[in-house]
This record gives sequence, C-alpha cells and structure tokens, in this order.
Amino acid sequence: MSGSDAHLTTISSRPERWLRQALLLCWHIAACAVSLSYAAASFPGIIEFEKANVPIAILRTLPIIAVSAVFIVSRFSFGYFAGFYFYTMIFGYLWLVEFSVLSYNHSLAIGSILASALAFLAPALFITAPIKTRLDLSVRGFDLLLSAILIFAAILIAAAASYNFRFASFSEMYRLRAELAFPAAVRYAIGMTSNALLPFAFAGLILRGKFLQAGIALLLMLLLYPITLSKLALFAPLWLLFLAFLCRTFEARSTVILSLLLPTSVGVATLFLAKADIIPIEWAAQYFGLVNTRMVAMPSVALEVYNNFFSTHPLTHFCQINVLKLVIDCPYNEPLSILMKVYDQGAFNASLFATEGIASVGLWLAPLSALACGLVIAVGNRLSSGLPPQFILLSGGILPQILLNVPLTTTLLTNGAGILFLLWYVTPRSIFERVSTSS
Repeated sequence: MSGSDAHLTTISSRPERWLRQALLLCWHIAACAVSLSYAAASFPGIIEFEKANVPIAILRTLPIIAVSAVFIVSRFSFGYFAGFYFYTMIFGYLWLVEFSVLSYNHSLAIGSILASALAFLAPALFITAPIKTRLDLSVRGFDLLLSAILIFAAILIAAAASYNFRFASFSEMYRLRAELAFPAAVRYAIGMTSNALLPFAFAGLILRGKFLQAGIALLLMLLLYPITLSKLALFAPLWLLFLAFLCRTFEARSTVILSLLLPTSVGVATLFLAKADIIPIEWAAQYFGLVNTRMVAMPSVALEVYNNFFSTHPLTHFCQINVLKLVIDCPYNEPLSILMKVYDQGAFNASLFATEGIASVGLWLAPLSALACGLVIAVGNRLSSGLPPQFILLSGGILPQILLNVPLTTTLLTNGAGILFLLWYVTPRSIFERVSTSS
C-alpha cells in the first residue's frame, strides 16, 4: 500500500473509531449512573437516593457528559488513562450531588469541579510532545534493569516479611493493618515497588516475550499482600492480567474505557441476577461492594465529604505534605484520612481534586490547583512519548487506581509515580519497534 493510500485509509477509519469510542462512552456513563444509584445506599448520612430526583441528576451531569467528547478525539497517553478515571469520578460526584444530604455551597462546588475537570484534562490529554533530549538505556541495560527490579523486590519482600507476614480475611484486614509498623525506608520502598517497579518490570517482560519472568513479577506483587494487608496488593496481579488481556484484544483508548466499564457493568448485572434469584445475594453484594462501591463510587463520595468538611473548617494550604509542616503552621495534627472518620466511612484518603484542590486552596482556586496537577501528568506524557500504548498501560496500570484515592504529591513520591516517569524516560524505544503503537 502506498503512503497516500495508507493516509486515506487512516482518514476513512477515523469516523469509525470515533463512533466506537462514543458508543463505549455512552454505555459507560449509563452503567455508572445505574451503579451509583445502587451504591448510594452504602453511604447513609451522606447520600440518600430518591428516584424522583433522577431527571434533575441527569441535567446536572449533561455538562460533564459533553466533556467526554475529548476522549473521542484525543490520542492515547498516560494522561488519557488517568484523565478518564478522574472523569468517571467527577461524573459520579455530579450524579450523586443531587442526592446529597450534606450542607455546603453545592452550586459553587459544581462550578468548581467542572472548571477543575477542564483545567486538568487540557494539559493531561493534549500535552504529549516528546522530550527532545533522550537518555535511553541500551537493550542489554534495559534487560538488566528488569532483572534488577525482580531481585530488589525479592530482597525487599524478605526483609518486610520479618515485620509482618500473615494472611487475613477482608473482615480482619483493617484491624490488623492498623497494627502494622514498618521503618520509613521499608514503607516507602514497598509503595514504590508494588505500584511502579513491579508493574514496570511486568510490562517490559511481557512485551519482551519473557513470560516466565513476567509471572515471577506478578507472584512478587501477590506476596506483598500478607505483608501489607492491602486489597490493592491482593488484586493488583489480577488487574494487570485483565489489562494485558484487554490490550491484546482492543486498541489502547478502548482498553482504558473498558477497564472501568466492564467491572462496573458486571457489578450491576450481579445485582439484577441476585434479584432474580439466579445467584446468591451474598455473591452479588460482595462483588458490588468491592468494585462498584469501593472502587468506583467512593472517590466520588470523597469529593462530597471534603466539600462539606472544608466548608466549615480551615483549609490546609498543602500542609498535609509532611515537608511543608516544617515551614508552615498546620491547623490539623492528624492526617486528613483520620479526620474523615467523622463521616462513619472509616479512614480514607482522596484524590488530588479533593486534597490539593478543595482541602488545600478551596473551591475558588481549586481549578488552578487542578491545572498544575494536569501539567505534572503532562510531564509523564512527554517522558513516555514514543513508547507503545500497551507498555504504558501495563507499567502504569496501578497508578490510576491510586490517583483516585491518594493525593498527587503522595502518588509521585510514596507510590512511585515519579520513579515510573523516569523509567519511561530511559526505556529504549528501539526494543519495541515490532510492537503495535496504535492509539
């Protein structure tokens, strides 16, 4: 095929790709609306779902539904991946706010989160140009790096296991996890290894065709569960395998949407099957609670909670960042996650829109904070430019889940996003020349 013929084929297929993305987005939005309506029952005193308010909720979400068009026309990048998860969170908040029972300036909060969404997505989706100066490893150096990560992870797990190594059910997990105490160096190393280093190694080994070593990377990730007693550590290997399957079947942007759409739709389907007495209600409740309520709804509800809390409490001015506590006075002695226990949802952190935005600078300035965070994500786009979408999806596969529930500053440092950005920068592009880079 000549160059002109290939160009014409690309142009003619573009409307088809756009239509496919639009249909997936419509399905996703509908599934989320139904899922959130059922999940509302898990947040008494915060959300009270009323069918009569559904038409108004639909009207409230029309602006953010219109914003979804950017996921049809923009190309894949890490910002696309993270941005779509944030988009889902913000849609969830705008759907649930109509059923809110908490008092604060809802109109200002709605305007602020819409402006914040646009401010974040603009750089996160559209600043993707590569860094001009490259510092690539050699192919042999890259392979040695992957092996070194596996060895380091094994040594770290052995060391961390001396402090804690026990299996626990979900009912016992939170109580036992509160008793854990690791040295600071071990704690930081665990976060970086589980969320950045091992997913990076898994992605590199998979695309290099070294499936045995890739399996070892997943096993090491799984071994972090009895050490950390974290649900994320338990399900991370399955999540990466799920993403790997989607990557082999669909193009990158569809994979991003399906990675949330399919688990959410399954959760809704299990409820309907349970109501029809086809499956036990206990099975449906456990899956729906873990996926639809905790993974999808909770980050949206966190925006509701933070809006209410900081409407009557002093702002943090970023003092939740430990280093800043050394130079500025902080109105709070406890972490924000502990302060949120007053809402009877346990201790929980929240995304950058809640922490670096609502809590730190308030609703009026939150869009500026979101813009700054979007620019940080854009740096990740530029450092990963030229890598195959499959590699970015798998190596960064854990981070969007973390970003929904953890401040960006914490994600960059404690959870290894900053290290992953640097690893993307030094990864030699030449080793992936035979890998499809469709986006």
